[in-house]
Amino acid sequence: MNYVISDIHGCYEQYMKLLDKIHFSERDTLYLLGDLVDRGPEPMEVVKDVMRRKNVVTIMGNHDYRALQILERFDIGETPNPHGTIINSEDLLTCKYWIKDGGKSTVQGFLNMSLHERSEFLDYFRKMPSYQKVTAADKTYILVHGGIRDFEESKPLEQYKLQDFIYERTDYERRYYSDPSIYLVTGHTPTQLIRKDMEPLIYEGAGHIAVDCGCVFGGNLAAYCLETGECAYVKGYEK
Repeated sequence: MNYVISDIHGCYEQYMKLLDKIHFSERDTLYLLGDLVDRGPEPMEVVKDVMRRKNVVTIMGNHDYRALQILERFDIGETPNPHGTIINSEDLLTCKYWIKDGGKSTVQGFLNMSLHERSEFLDYFRKMPSYQKVTAADKTYILVHGGIRDFEESKPLEQYKLQDFIYERTDYERRYYSDPSIYLVTGHTPTQLIRKDMEPLIYEGAGHIAVDCGCVFGGNLAAYCLETGECAYVKGYEK
């Protein structure tokens, strides 16, 4: 089976419970729609688990991208830093905003890693794809973190930039693909902000499937099965 989870945000306990609930095995494939890190208590535990699994594909999220941008600016890995080590006032301001937006747990976890682990972390994040196209049960699923900025149905996905996928907020009232067998699957926007009932449940409608159910904000961590359409939930993180 093919499963989709999004916006774990360091909620390692909920993530492990959800994998157990869907009976995730080596025969399955898991697609994570980004934002592994920040805000939650154990982002690096999530990352370490994901990195060791060969049947997990992680798509870049905006929080992952920001963490990578900041952490690779510092000479803290085993390999030379290709971006240089000069830190300016703009870098420091970016760090400040990152910390306020949940980056503290990511920094703490990163600093607790060995130099080798830090290098592995940075390499893994650098290789994250910006989207995935998956076929299951005679349907096609376009998996992205946030949406597709300035979407045109005739425009090939490879012509969009990474930033077009990770920062965009999807218009869930608009059908993006005219073919009813093609679905856009997204995270980034908590479904409480999409659903009319404001429940932390997966949203489906107009060719969209939204799976970020606000786990780190006390909602749910959700998994969606592409073959069956079944949804599984674990109660979200509570501070």
